[in-house]
Amino acid sequence: MQLGTRWPIGAAAPARVPEPVRAAIRTVEAELEDADVATTGWSWTLTFLEGKPIVDLDDGTRIRLVDDDVALVTSVELDDSDDDEDD
Repeated sequence: MQLGTRWPIGAAAPARVPEPVRAAIRTVEAELEDADVATTGWSWTLTFLEGKPIVDLDDGTRIRLVDDDVALVTSVELDDSDDDEDD
C-alpha cells in the first residue's frame, strides 16, 4: 500500500482522486451534515492499493473505486469482517 495524503473533511479532495470517489465523498459529507454529526477535526486519508485509490474517513467510512465509473462506500468494520471469521 502506498500512502497518499490527508485532507480535512469539507475541503476539496486532491486532484488525483477520481470523480466517482469525489462524488461519494460529497455524498458522505452531506449525509453527516444532515445528521448533525460533529466532524470537527476529522480528515480523509487517501492511499493506493494495487494502483487503485482507497479513501478512509476518521470514523471508519471507506470509499473504494470499483471500476472507472463506480465508487463503493463501506465501513472499515464491514471490510475487515471476513478477516475476523478466521479467528
